[in-house]
Amino acid sequence: MSNKLALVTGGTTGIGAAICIALKAAGYNVAANYIDDDEQAHEFAKKEGVTVYKWDVSDFDQCVEGIKNVRSEFGHHIEVLVNNAGITRDHMLHKMKRSDWDAVMAVDLGACFNMCHAVIMAMREKTFGRIINISSINAELGQIGQTNYSAAKAGLIGFTRSLARESAVKNITVNAVAPGYTDTSMVKTMPKNVLKNMIKQVPMGRLAQPEEIARVVAFLAADESGFITGQTISVNGGHYMQ
Repeated sequence: MSNKLALVTGGTTGIGAAICIALKAAGYNVAANYIDDDEQAHEFAKKEGVTVYKWDVSDFDQCVEGIKNVRSEFGHHIEVLVNNAGITRDHMLHKMKRSDWDAVMAVDLGACFNMCHAVIMAMREKTFGRIINISSINAELGQIGQTNYSAAKAGLIGFTRSLARESAVKNITVNAVAPGYTDTSMVKTMPKNVLKNMIKQVPMGRLAQPEEIARVVAFLAADESGFITGQTISVNGGHYMQ
């Protein structure tokens, strides 16, 4: 069991909520960032014993202030950071607006810089840290209508490898998890025929469950995983094999 402090962005719904629950079960003190739906976030906090904080992770200054508030309330620095927050603005490239590109880049990639920048110095000073970035199968496979999302999630993998090299000497591990299509509200908005055809491409013949992604994150956060860094762990039922 651990009493370390973990912060999960986009942590009150879907994969992020499952990650919070898994880390809480492993003994971490858990803080969850969110941006929308105050009522749902506070219901989650009450039910799961997770402290929630509202700020926009795509805003650098809000990340600095938000992390300062988390540290102040818990009384120590963040040992585990999970960059999970993400959005989609799907369109074929010839129909994609610049605002769709910018929004996805700001949240799905830019926020990772914002959050890591705000915690990395304390991790280096304490010579311990775990950073886990949630990428996607579409970073590896590509997807029609998702040039923005796929590019941002692929960028996370490159970011992960570079920060892992910078941080290894300070006992900070940096890894990525690339989920396949997962049973969340984001996937459920897909047209039924598209979803059905997509599942046919998965050798295991089903969607991932959020808890299956969360267990991998909890494994990477653990002290025992201290010699794993710069890696991308794919959890996709065989949909994409390297």
